[in-house]
This record gives sequence, structure tokens and C-alpha cells, in this order.
Amino acid sequence: MANEQHEHDQWFIPAGSRPEAGWTDVVDGRIAGWTHTGLRTGTLTDSDPTGTRELRLPADAVERIVVPLAGAFHVTYAGAAGDGEQGLQGRASVFEGPTDVLYLGSGSQATITGSGRFAVAEAPTDTVKPTTYVARQDVPVELRGAGQSSRQVHNFGTPAALDAVKFIVCEVITPAGNWSSYPPHKHDTNVPGEESNLEEIYYYESAVARGLSAPATADPFALHRTYASDDRPIDEFREVRTGDVALVPHGWHGPAVAAPGYDMYYLNVMAGPDPERVWNITDDPAHGWVRQAWASEQLDPRLPYERKQA
Repeated sequence: MANEQHEHDQWFIPAGSRPEAGWTDVVDGRIAGWTHTGLRTGTLTDSDPTGTRELRLPADAVERIVVPLAGAFHVTYAGAAGDGEQGLQGRASVFEGPTDVLYLGSGSQATITGSGRFAVAEAPTDTVKPTTYVARQDVPVELRGAGQSSRQVHNFGTPAALDAVKFIVCEVITPAGNWSSYPPHKHDTNVPGEESNLEEIYYYESAVARGLSAPATADPFALHRTYASDDRPIDEFREVRTGDVALVPHGWHGPAVAAPGYDMYYLNVMAGPDPERVWNITDDPAHGWVRQAWASEQLDPRLPYERKQA
């Protein structure tokens, strides 16, 4: 029974279930069947002496992106990719538009201080690219889909925006009631020019939708779906909340659904064994036709989600 339970939960990481050395969760290659991507999440405080005041990243053969989720941070770093320090202005929450981010080249050690919550996307590589700061105003913002499939994508770690080695990193805001990561698609087979072979991490957050007031008993949540595309078994249908992580080793994935009343956010980290760093996907043929309907629909008027004015 224990082995069956472990297998069932292999691709779902509830918030706080993999803490390590002050980090809230650490997802990496120590998970069976997981090889190409990683994620760390952490919370820092600069005022409470009983809280965590700093978190450190070791000088491993891993490229990283530091992504503020809520709050502002300072990163001091050293290694073959460059030495220095960088402030991250961050944001009040993930639902306030893009943040600035810091790419740390492979072999960098770093110390992060500040106040708030942040994530670190990772991918193993021995190749060293220079450490790079991406300002908030330089993050490409894409409004994707239409109607109830409208969502907002921040492409700060995609090939067009960042010179990285292996990973592709972005984040998505989906207004309450909308469907994202839809139509269901896959990228688990290397077909040059058509489909990439990429693992994918979904780190989720959910909150009461902008403009709504809710009682203290409100319980923001979203839904995540992954299912088999070939003879490799996988069948995940999860209720997800802030801090939960869904892993997609293979298979069709989508939709990710924002429940009515609750906005949804996810951070995506993708990487794989292919020689080319590219995101090519194949839609589930049962649902890919839905894209055609977007031409006759309007973008959700709630988008874009931008930084609130004081």
C-alpha cells in the first residue's frame, strides 16, 4: 500500500511537503523519474528575528532564475558566470503583472535576502552563460487565447527573451473562471520542427479574484489535469492551492482551470534532453479545434493584470 501511495503522489507536491535547509520546497532530480528541471520556493523576512533572514544557493552545475512572487529581494552572487549583487524590486503579489528576475549562470553560488516569497527555477547544465538581470519593463507580456480561454503570459525566461542553456521559464495569470493551458497539449517526444521533449513544472497560486470581497472562510483553489498520451501511464486530476506543485514528465496536460471567484497563477519550468532549446507542442486532436473558435471571440476585458496604482 505504501508503494502504491508513493507512486500515486509521485507527480504532485503539496505545499510544504519537501522542505530542505530553510526552503519551503525543493524539487529536483532526487524525485524518481525526474531529471531535467528543478524548483525551489522560499519565504524570507527582514524584520522578524525568529524568521528566515537569508537563503543560500550552492555553486552546483545548475542554471537558475530567481523569481519574486511577493516582496522584494537582494541577491549576492559569485562564480564563473560573474560576481556581483542585484536588487529585485519584485511586486506585491503574482497578480500584479510581471516582476524583474535574475538569471544565474551555472556554477553560481548566491545568497538571497529580503522580505516575501520567491521561487528559483533550475535546470542542470555544465555550460556557463553569463548572469543576467531582466528588468520588469523588459519582460515580454503576451495576452493569449480569447473568451474564457484568455490568459496573460510573462515570457521572461523563453528563448526570445533570455540567453539560457537548457530551460524555458514563464508565468501565467488566468482570471477567475477561465481555462488555461488549453487545449490540452504535449511535448514529450522529440520530432524536430514539430514537437519538443520537455519535462514541465507547474507551481500554483490562487487568490480571491480582483474586485471581489470574500469572507475569511474563502478557500482559493484551481484544477490541474495531466493524462497519458501513449503507453506511459499517468492520470492526474488535482485540486491545487497556493504553493502546490504539479510535475508533468510526459503526457497531455491541461486544462488548468481557475475556479469562479478565484484568480489562478502558475510558474512553468521546462527543460529536456533535446539539443535545441525550443517549445514545440502537439495539441490533443480531440480538443485542438477549439483554437479556431478564438478568432470570433474577444479577449477577456479583465486583462491585462498590471501593477496596482498606489
